[in-house]
Amino acid sequence: MLRVLFVYTALALGANTAMADVPAAQAVQAGDMRKLAFEEAKPLPAADLLTLEDEVQALPAGQWTVLNFWATWCPPCRKEMPSLDRLQAARPDLAVVTVATGRNPVPKIRQFFAEQSVTHVTALRDPDQTLARKVGVIGLPVTLILNPEGQIVGRLTGDAEWDSPDALAVLDALSR
Repeated sequence: MLRVLFVYTALALGANTAMADVPAAQAVQAGDMRKLAFEEAKPLPAADLLTLEDEVQALPAGQWTVLNFWATWCPPCRKEMPSLDRLQAARPDLAVVTVATGRNPVPKIRQFFAEQSVTHVTALRDPDQTLARKVGVIGLPVTLILNPEGQIVGRLTGDAEWDSPDALAVLDALSR
């Protein structure tokens, strides 16, 4: 009996802390965040993402990340982008990374960001859709929530107001 208690205690102490926060996040889901589907933590597949200057850049590590797949030609993507930028400005403890997937000419990305005054998010590109395919992006926008270990723990398909009180409540619950 003592051995069983020890095993359960060890499992509890060694449990993935990111997944332990999912029930709290689910409890506060409202508004657009009801579209956020949580899943068992799984590693983000490897893929090279490019900056707007064509340099390979790794995703941030060690912090919660909101990873948004979008395209310049996608109206819902364009609609939600300013809220992602406001989220990053309001929550520097998070990494908000946008990934223009597929054919998105850099001048068009820059033009859109300038027109919308998007200045706080990290802007990356997945021109061959390598990462998008590996994570099952079949429509846009898609936003993945990554825990500090770089694992996918949530997915929201469609646009959302990422700086809304509903979104902030979910992100706060996850990051506790």
